Amino acid sequence: MLEDFIGGGPALFWLVLAVALIFVISRAVRIVPQSQKYVVEEFGRFRKELGPGLNFIVPFLQRVAHKVSVLERQLPTASQDAITSDNVLLVVETSVFYRVLEPGKTVYRIRDVDAAIATTVAGIVRAQIGKMELDEVQANRAALISQIKEQVESAVDDWGIEVTRAEILDVGLDQATRDAMLQQLNAERERRAAVTRAEGERRAVELAADAQLYAARQEAEARRVEADAEAYATGVVAEAIQKGGLEAVQYNIALEQVKGLATLSAGQGNSTVIVPADAADAFGKAFQMLKGRG
Repeated sequence: MLEDFIGGGPALFWLVLAVALIFVISRAVRIVPQSQKYVVEEFGRFRKELGPGLNFIVPFLQRVAHKVSVLERQLPTASQDAITSDNVLLVVETSVFYRVLEPGKTVYRIRDVDAAIATTVAGIVRAQIGKMELDEVQANRAALISQIKEQVESAVDDWGIEVTRAEILDVGLDQATRDAMLQQLNAERERRAAVTRAEGERRAVELAADAQLYAARQEAEARRVEADAEAYATGVVAEAIQKGGLEAVQYNIALEQVKGLATLSAGQGNSTVIVPADAADAFGKAFQMLKGRG
């Protein structure tokens, strides 16, 4: 067989050379997908990273040791306990999104990336919540998320990782704290209701006082008007008397006396009518005045 192979001539040699060349080129050329980066080692040591596209390495001396995805990843939702500065136990659910920027750091500096990031996030969450009271945690969740993201980014920077987003999905309370908060809420509602009732009663008293004051003012105004009318009438009578109307006044007085006597005598069951001593004079004066007018 060896003689046959040697005897094959130049054609066989070129065929073998072509096959060897194709094999070497296949070992030297690496096409990297858009979603990945390759880590190249040379004699067991990190040499370089291969980005997406066509790349070349030294055959037999260099090899692709790791193929790392650069797509954004999401850690599984994690729950961890945290205690606020006012000693309230919280159960915090977090989620973190990240992606690998420098695979050369990631594969040689950390073994389990997901577990390392989850542990880092849990520690940072506990530390940040421990500086805040419960009300601050509830009211400043956006600021808390921003602080956690910044600190996680700083912690994982040496691993060649970028944290793209950190989220606090839920902040739960233990049952004892929930019961205490419910009692506090009910007490606050009762206090507000009591304040509202007191305000209503005070307003009712104010309105009643205003109504009484208004009635008193109206009554005083009516009395003033009546007094003005009486004063006016008295002035008119005085002016008439001054102008010589005394006889007319005497006539009216006598006429009223006569009407009074007539009314008294017309009463039922009266068999005797008591006439004042000056009644006759009043009648006489009235008739004289009537004659004088005629």
